[in-house]
Parts: sequence; C-alpha cells; structure tokens
Amino acid sequence: MTITLTCLALAAYMEAREHYRTPDAMAAVVAVVQNRVDDPRYPNTACDVIAQHGQFPWYTSAKAPDTNGAPDEWAWDMAQAVALHEMSGYGLDITSTHFHTVGKPQYWVDAYQLDGVIGGNVFYTNDTRYP
Repeated sequence: MTITLTCLALAAYMEAREHYRTPDAMAAVVAVVQNRVDDPRYPNTACDVIAQHGQFPWYTSAKAPDTNGAPDEWAWDMAQAVALHEMSGYGLDITSTHFHTVGKPQYWVDAYQLDGVIGGNVFYTNDTRYP
C-alpha cells in the first residue's frame, strides 16, 4: 500500500468507520482530502492535508487501526477499498472541502456552502477566493 493510499484509508477509517456499510460515507471523507490536495489553499499531498494543524485532530494521536475482529476489521478493509477506488478516479463527484460530525457543528459553517449529509458527517464547500 502506498503512503497516499494509507493516509486516505486512515482518514476514511477514523472519520467514518461506524458507517462502513455505507461506502459513500467513507468516500466523501476521502473526496474532501483529495479536493483539498487539488486546491492551492491547502497542502498538495493527502498526508500533508491530514497532518495540517487542527484539521484532523485524531492525526496527532492516531495509532495503526486495531482491526482484530469485526466490525473494525471490516471497516478497515472497506476504508482501504474506498480509498483505492477514489484514487483511481471512480469516486464521488463532490466539491466539499470541509465536514463535521452530525450534531457537532463548527464555528465556520455559516461561511461555507452546505453540500449535504453523507453517513454521519455534514459536508460543506469553501468557495472563498483568496488573493
């Protein structure tokens, strides 16, 4: 597994593992990371996007997923498959650059365009233009 695939799979797993039976929930998280990679306002690699200060708080304390037994093993397998699918260009066609857990809105939500809810996350697009 490449480092990019590992980073994307870890993001999908950490942010949407409870929705492993809904691949779009994990795919949307991966799409957000990839959308940021493609946006000059953010770092230009998936791992750097995830490591950016304050963006994915679990990153600083993340350990390799403990996938001994279901459902976590299934969730990790699904996260890897979804990340590979997204990297291959067959993923969700969404513009989202941000998300938060349903029921835990963030201070920035009013400044961004609401895209919708997928799985347990609410997705937004930051269309702000920077000089």
